[in-house]
This record gives sequence, structure tokens and C-alpha cells, in this order.
Amino acid sequence: MLRQDTRATDIRHGATTATVGTLATPALLLDKDRLHRNLARLSSRMAARGVLLRPHMKTAKSIDVARRVHRSRPGPITVSTLAEAEYFAHHGFKDMTYAVGLAPHTAVRAMRLREAGIDLKVLLDSPEQATMLGAAGRAAGVTPSAFIEIDCDGHRGGLTANDPRLITVAAAMAEAGVKLAGILTHAGESYGLCTPEALAAAAENERAVAVAAAKALRSAGHECLVVSVGSTPTAHFAENLTGVTEVRAGVYMFFDLVMHGVGVCATDDIAISVLATVIGTKREKGWILVDAGWMALSRDRGTAAQRVDQGYGLVCDLSGKIYPDLIVAQASQEHGILAIRPGSAQVLPDLAVGAKVRILPNHACATAAQHELYNVVSAGSDAIHARWHRMRGW
Repeated sequence: MLRQDTRATDIRHGATTATVGTLATPALLLDKDRLHRNLARLSSRMAARGVLLRPHMKTAKSIDVARRVHRSRPGPITVSTLAEAEYFAHHGFKDMTYAVGLAPHTAVRAMRLREAGIDLKVLLDSPEQATMLGAAGRAAGVTPSAFIEIDCDGHRGGLTANDPRLITVAAAMAEAGVKLAGILTHAGESYGLCTPEALAAAAENERAVAVAAAKALRSAGHECLVVSVGSTPTAHFAENLTGVTEVRAGVYMFFDLVMHGVGVCATDDIAISVLATVIGTKREKGWILVDAGWMALSRDRGTAAQRVDQGYGLVCDLSGKIYPDLIVAQASQEHGILAIRPGSAQVLPDLAVGAKVRILPNHACATAAQHELYNVVSAGSDAIHARWHRMRGW
């Protein structure tokens, strides 16, 4: 099982005070007040609807964040890699869903976790995967448990609710000795929407398709206890969750500019930012150069297809106040170019070499993945309260 030194580093009183302004850049900042607010928002929403929230840890990849998601003790989570599963298992989490389709080597590795006492459920959508998983379970001396993936909107893998292969896969699982945990779907097409009405409709479609798939399995004599749905947009816009047993979401912990463009959050909800330093100016071109390129921000351009293109990120001052229409317009490996958004009448701010800015990310998962740790801050203070390490790898 994976072993990593993932201890949080607290900035203690009496030591040299670390501040945002003194950090070497680029650096990843995490606003703990926004994090807690985001966590409480979705948690209370799901509790009010009587549905289990199974947070997806693919965005945060940090035990320190997970401990704030589940305040009392380790609870149910979703993971996107088996390295995550091993990491969180090492920290006491036992109830996990690995929400990525199986390959032969991942089936074997997943069964090692079940052998170690971890209730890890996996995902498949074919008889071949069922047979493969059954063999891995027998080799490890355990009974595998798996979801059948359902395609609710054409975004990803999986079977449609009325596909006759749904029953074929369930039968193959029974023959291979694999327990059917239930069905799992993800409304990924919701990321391309931008109105409350469209998001509510996507959430209802996700629910209806998932419930129909579960009903088809039950009608064929297969037990289907868990009906698992989820995306950050649909989780926040679903009203009727009848027939759903759990909801999964991940980016809601931090939010980002894509989610802002979709209409799920305000920019004031975005909990992470990349701290960068001004390293040059070209006033004749309307440019300010910073030391954060795509290695610090990621190559993600998810807002390019939205109504407002945020470039590679939206720029704030050191306190987090947004500079009107100032975006990262271009990015190379270690350089970013700040410029006023095309068509705007705003004026380029007067930032000297050495000045620091904060950049809100397009995609929180991709940006966080570029960094080893979070520098934890809070609203109204430039102090670094803690450093929370992230796990990486597959």
C-alpha cells in the first residue's frame, strides 16, 4: 500500500511569520474560509434532500481537505486514481468508489485494497471487464464489488439505460462472482450549460436515466442497491432526487472560473489561486509579464467556449480583489502575459517588477495538480496559516 509523508505543516506562533507577500512564486493558495463555506453549502443541500454525499477527492487530493469534508471521522469518498485510494486508505478511509473504468492491472491493484479490508467499489460496463475482475478477485481471495456505468448524456463511457447489454453485463458479473453494487452515472455535459433552467433539466435527466437503469436491472432480477449520480453543476441544481441514493461531486470544494461561467458559483467562492510575481512589462503592447505560465496554471482553457473567455485565469491583487478585465492572455511554460480583455475599455494597472498578483484558475483540478502543496490563508489576512500537502500520481 502506498506510503507518503503527507503531514500538514502548521505555521506556529513564535516562528518566523510566513505571509502571502513573502512566498516564493509561483505558489498555490487555498482560502480556508471559502473552502469551508463551499463544503457546507453542498453538504446542507444534500442533507435537506436525504441523499448521501460522496465527495470526489480528485480535485483536492489532500488528507487535510478530506478531514474538513468529513469532520467527525473518515466517511465515504470517491477517487479518480488507485494512488488516491491507497493514500486515503493509509489515512483511515475505508468506504471508497473508484469512478474510472477498469483495466487488467487496475483490477488486480484494486483487489489488493479489498484484501486489506477496504470497501473499494470499482466501475465497469462490459462482460469482459466483469470476467477480468472476477479473476482478480479470486486470485486475491476476495469478492469484488462493482458499479455498472450508465451513460446519461453522451459525455463519457457506459451503457444507456435501455441498452440490452445492461442485463448482459449484470449476468456476466454474477457468473464471474462480482457483486453488483449498483449503477453510477455522471452528467458531464452539464459543464457546457449556463442557465439555471438548463442545469435543472440536466439534473433531472441524470436522475431519470439513473433510476430507469436501476429499474431495468431490478426487473431482470438483479439487486441494485446504490443509484449514484453526480457532477458539481447538477448537484447544485437538482431538486428532485427521488430514487437516487448518493450524489458525487468534487470541484465544488474549490470552484473555478469554468464553474463560474456555468453559473454554479461567484468568483468570490473560488477558494484557490496561484500567486505570481511581475517580472517585466511591455506597456507598448499592453502586457505585464509574470512568473506563472502553464506549468503553474495548467494548459486548461475551459472558459474559451463560454460566454466570457477568461484566458488562462482572472487576475486579482494580493488581497484577492479582481482587477477589472485583467486576464492571463497568453502562457508559455514559465511565463504568463497579463493583458486587458479584448474589447474592454479598462486600463492596464500600474504593476512594478516585484509586485505580486493572484490568479483565479479556469479548472481547479488541473491547476492544483501542478503544485505540491496548498499555502492556507484566510480572508482579511496575509498570514499563511498552514501548508497542506497534496498527493500525486496514479
